[in-house]
Amino acid sequence: MKTVQRLLPFITLIILVVALSIATPHFLTATNLSSVVRQTAVFNIMALGMTLIIISSGVDLSVGSILAMGGLMGTMAMSKGQPILVGVLVGILTGGLFGLLNGVLITRLNISPFIVTLGTMGIVRGLALVVSNGLPVHEIPKAFSYLGEGTVLGVPFVLLLLVVCTFLVHFLLDHTRLGRYTFAIGSNQDAAIYAGIPVKFHTTAIYAIGGLLTGLAGMIEASRLMTGQPTAGQGYELQAIAAVVIGGGSLRGGEGSVVGTLIGGFIMGLLANGCDLLGINPYWQQVIIGAVIILAVSVDELRKRRAV
Repeated sequence: MKTVQRLLPFITLIILVVALSIATPHFLTATNLSSVVRQTAVFNIMALGMTLIIISSGVDLSVGSILAMGGLMGTMAMSKGQPILVGVLVGILTGGLFGLLNGVLITRLNISPFIVTLGTMGIVRGLALVVSNGLPVHEIPKAFSYLGEGTVLGVPFVLLLLVVCTFLVHFLLDHTRLGRYTFAIGSNQDAAIYAGIPVKFHTTAIYAIGGLLTGLAGMIEASRLMTGQPTAGQGYELQAIAAVVIGGGSLRGGEGSVVGTLIGGFIMGLLANGCDLLGINPYWQQVIIGAVIILAVSVDELRKRRAV
């Protein structure tokens, strides 16, 4: 039974691919598949960070705002004459800084992650609008577009970035002390404290890593749009959370995997792409995302009740 539950996201992905292949001849084309990869890379990278956070029994509602701030600060650095690499690093570090802030507020003030990140979601979005005066940044080098739109031997560069990030997060979860502690904290925080695990330090580190990945996602988004948008990333937190939950992560903490999150992310991406190809009203995509989250959480709850 457990094997079937673990394979369920993968089976769902296969069914979705087959259904879309039958429904529209435009789905299995190199152009469309490349577009799906580029579109999903942004929130897949965000979802990798969200995987760590949700496994630790937390949540981050501010990732959409952090993505916007990261992309904005990175492009502003480039617009003032800084090299592209410096601008990208500025965006990534900006994300890490706000992720660190979330972790510090959660651990030092002992406030629920939901409340803290709900607050920082508004704070960071407001700061992005203040810093930019509500205007996008356009004066950036044309070569910056390579980050989001470039290819290496015909393979989208963002796919290679996603693979690298996936490997690093997988290694962190499965082969480092931080990874083991992440599962321990999410499974039973009180037990982790009694076991001598520095819970506050590692929880802060988890949110900081999530922020770094979100900052990178922000720079990829800015590269695809070739602009730093203070309003970018609205609603992305739902997609990131949905990817983790659909991939087998539990909002109660202690469960989740990198591979499952990627499968969940691609399911979300294919749903959006399929709606576009089939001419379905884009507003229905939001309905579908919400319904999928409720369904995935319901399945997880039913499984836990049967286990008890």
